[in-house]
Amino acid sequence: MDRKAFRKLSYGLFLITAADCGGRKVGCVVNTFQQVASDPVMASVSLHKDNATTEAVRSCGRFGVTVLSQSADMQLIGTFGFKSSRDIDKFAEVQHAVDDRQMAYITEHSNARFCVKVMHQLDLGSHILFVGVVEDAAVLGDEPSMTYDYYHSELRGKAPKNAVSYEGGTDAAAPQPAAAAEPMAEAATEAEAASAGARYGWRCLICGFVIETDELPDDFVCPVCGVGKDMFERFLLD
Repeated sequence: MDRKAFRKLSYGLFLITAADCGGRKVGCVVNTFQQVASDPVMASVSLHKDNATTEAVRSCGRFGVTVLSQSADMQLIGTFGFKSSRDIDKFAEVQHAVDDRQMAYITEHSNARFCVKVMHQLDLGSHILFVGVVEDAAVLGDEPSMTYDYYHSELRGKAPKNAVSYEGGTDAAAPQPAAAAEPMAEAATEAEAASAGARYGWRCLICGFVIETDELPDDFVCPVCGVGKDMFERFLLD
């Protein structure tokens, strides 16, 4: 199965939020939110069972949705998509507000928000499908929504392992640490590139984050997903 075929489906990119039992705000990025009925207005979202956000939605019975716009960067998506609310406060460094039902939403890099009261839950194996009534909705801006295709093609982002569209598993090889080139061949290539004024970049094999630099420090940590230098590949910039 070619899992890249799923990228051809039309998805948006959304921030799903909830409050845990202690009232702490949690959230994650997904591409599975959609309207499913018009009378009453109902919507659904599919969340991985291991997510802290899933636990919060199940306990509080509702979830908030922020529609991400094209200005959202990998730093924001990395915080909510590749890190866990069990480990960090994802809202600590982002501009956000809460609606009348205490569902958080971000006020930058977004163009709409929703609040959904859960009416049904369906166990899908790895994920839970939540279906509910839309209690509130508002437009936050006019910037175009970020699509999943835009995330892949423009930001060079990848799907985290808990995403519905994760391309790992038996049909796709797991990312491997970047292999070192043969010393003599690498030296020759480096010399040729240097004489031509070439520039180098490093790409994270997990989340797709790119940094333009000739060398990475040994203790470098990806600012998006938190992996080390061994999970970066070096490449020649155009």
